[in-house]
Amino acid sequence: MHSGMMWRLVSCTLWLLVSSQLSFWCVWATPAELDGDVKIEVVFKPEQCAPKSKRGDLMNVHYDGFLAKDGSQFYCSRSDKAGHPQWFVLGVGQVIKGLDIGMEDMCPGEKRKITVPPGLAFGEKGKDPVPPNATVVFEVEVYSVSRGPRSMEAFGQMDLDRDRSLTKAEVKEYLKLEYEKGGKARDDPFYEKIMADIFRKSDHDRDGLISAKEYNIYEHDEL
Repeated sequence: MHSGMMWRLVSCTLWLLVSSQLSFWCVWATPAELDGDVKIEVVFKPEQCAPKSKRGDLMNVHYDGFLAKDGSQFYCSRSDKAGHPQWFVLGVGQVIKGLDIGMEDMCPGEKRKITVPPGLAFGEKGKDPVPPNATVVFEVEVYSVSRGPRSMEAFGQMDLDRDRSLTKAEVKEYLKLEYEKGGKARDDPFYEKIMADIFRKSDHDRDGLISAKEYNIYEHDEL
């Protein structure tokens, strides 16, 4: 293993072991700093850069988080949750707003350094171990980009009986197929949890079904 990669893995582990013993101090920021823009530095981009991510896509990503003030690390996906890359849907708030913005138009294999101001990260209150009003920096590496469960193409794939609504069984089966396709098969409770969360957020009339209108959070023209 490359020495730099080995150090990163070791440092991630050490950080998680000692973070509970570290104390953080408040870093006060000006309103301009709180409301600043996301800064993106492309560290590496493959020659063939496709597909590119957009809102609603399902992404598989490794990312490490650092405090901009002193470079100390507060998160490492390589040590969290058995070290697997993280799966999430881009643009629906499953990660902080600054990452939703900073990871748009990324392709598999691409690496970025994304600097996020407090207003688009953890805000005035912070989130342990990130202190209040902290600018944070993420080093991101993308492993896969696919049409996510919020795309209307995915809706069509899930709607097996073509009745323009989704049952829990249809959503769960789609999730299982997508994760298995990416070589990341999980146990049944894992899919149940995601499926329950999708219905909690999307089944607005609580009838046990997600209609095409409820599903279409981006008001795509396909409908």
